[in-house]
Amino acid sequence: MFTGICRLDLMLHGSGSLKDKRRILKSIIEKLKNRYNVSVAEVGSNDKWQTASIGVSTVSNSRLQTDRVLDAVIRFVETDVRVEITYCHRETI
Repeated sequence: MFTGICRLDLMLHGSGSLKDKRRILKSIIEKLKNRYNVSVAEVGSNDKWQTASIGVSTVSNSRLQTDRVLDAVIRFVETDVRVEITYCHRETI
């Protein structure tokens, strides 16, 4: 069994309040859960409306599959024009 974890620190564009931040993050988190069957949660920067940190995890019986899922998640977030990835850390255990 392999577990993949990833932390993404994000800069939010077009967010002027915590309400805007929640709307953007909720959209991204739900899309990631639905498309890639991963667990996702906001894990930091809760009180700042310009930045966010999300944690993503996945489990598979193949290290290659775990890496593919995390690659797809990162690519998906990179293509979202509302956010910019400022930091990315990932591990496969």
